[in-house]
Amino acid sequence: MATNSSESTPTIESNYDRVSELKAFDETKAGVKGLVDAGIQKIPQIFIQPPDILAKNANIKNTHFIIPVINLESIDKDPSHHKEVIDKLRYASETYGFFQVVNHGIPVSVLGEMLNGARRFYEQDTEVKKQFYTRDMTRKVVYNTNFDLYNAPAANWRDTFLCFMAPYPPNPEELPAACRYLMKDLLSARIDIQIEYSKQVMRLGSSLFGLLAEALGLKSSHLTDIGCNERLTVACHCYPQCPQPELTLGATKHTDDGFLTVLLQDRIGGLQVLHQNQWIDVPPVPGALIVNIGDLLQASLISNDKFKSVEHRVVANQEGPRVSVACFFSALSLMPSSKLYAPIEELLSEDNPPKYRETTVEEFVSYSCSKGLGGVPRLLHFKL
Repeated sequence: MATNSSESTPTIESNYDRVSELKAFDETKAGVKGLVDAGIQKIPQIFIQPPDILAKNANIKNTHFIIPVINLESIDKDPSHHKEVIDKLRYASETYGFFQVVNHGIPVSVLGEMLNGARRFYEQDTEVKKQFYTRDMTRKVVYNTNFDLYNAPAANWRDTFLCFMAPYPPNPEELPAACRYLMKDLLSARIDIQIEYSKQVMRLGSSLFGLLAEALGLKSSHLTDIGCNERLTVACHCYPQCPQPELTLGATKHTDDGFLTVLLQDRIGGLQVLHQNQWIDVPPVPGALIVNIGDLLQASLISNDKFKSVEHRVVANQEGPRVSVACFFSALSLMPSSKLYAPIEELLSEDNPPKYRETTVEEFVSYSCSKGLGGVPRLLHFKL
């Protein structure tokens, strides 16, 4: 875990041309990992966080706290356990916006191979990775550093490649070869790991949306009936080791703009959740998946603020690279939809009127991307 230090002090060069440096870095198509592989000892100025962010980091105590862990085993066979899970989900979603799930049905071997596939991608030679480097979000596979590189106050110490896996997944040959490790099932059939992992996360997502609907007092099919589980984007993040972790962040504080996020992280950790104005470490739990409520499920344009979409971040680390796989339900998509989302009528009353106007996923995500990570909460733009 990164520690705060007063030994490294950011210096601003008088002839610093931020735009030119951003462009020069972007054009290398080597990402943050390329900088580390080149052996840098000091991080480039484009990654140094603003003084106010650094000051806040220095004054925050990293408190260890275990977010709720929910056991999904036998939820369809044991009515009393099913009710217990619903109650825990409701409490976690209303209080923390985050929870972990165990016995979720995805084999540990699949989790491990998905992380290995992501790791193999980033360990490739830069020239091999360059073919996927783009800022064209209409591509099925997108690899770059910081989607908001040119409009964020500071770049994050992170590289990402993402794939749009539902409703129209890419053909296996369109995926990076390093991520297409073909594991064998019990019948010795060859299975593409990224496609298989996405299918299993889709099944888990449908189950979670059913449980969350019940936690809201709705019929279990309500959230899937309105399409919350239709679209899935899989983002594989790489957070290389950082020579000056106290000056930057792996991911600036933000909320997720979709309905729900399912996160698989490796053993290194670095994820922190903001709870009661303190940053809480979320240490890895072997075999567990981390789930968090997105803006569209808070506003929810669904739950009308009953569930919380909570700010979180990733700290930079001298250990690495850290690899994680984030699966976003109904975030970006190659197939825009005109479907409107608004607070669910069954949850509204005179005492609980709608707090948000209706919007499409495309409008919400487009506005979110234009603002980048951090800054004013994006939900405020859609408040009534």
